[in-house]
Amino acid sequence: MPLLYDCQPLPHTTIVKGDGKYLAIAAASILAKTYRDDFMNNLAAEYPQYDWLSNKGYPTVKHREAIKKYGITPYHRVTFRF
Repeated sequence: MPLLYDCQPLPHTTIVKGDGKYLAIAAASILAKTYRDDFMNNLAAEYPQYDWLSNKGYPTVKHREAIKKYGITPYHRVTFRF
């Protein structure tokens, strides 16, 4: 899939295991993970029934049962299949 900026193709290079080769990629990876963790903690406060504090968005049995009981939120990927 092409990388786009303002609907225009953006030149890029894929670097396999780049976080082990370049400090900037490693730092970006850490920032992305901590941002995602904070985001998931906020979702857990808003939707405690989905147990996002424990599963961080991965489909555990408890999380799947909550989806069956309560349905999905605007934050669930609608393409995910049980």
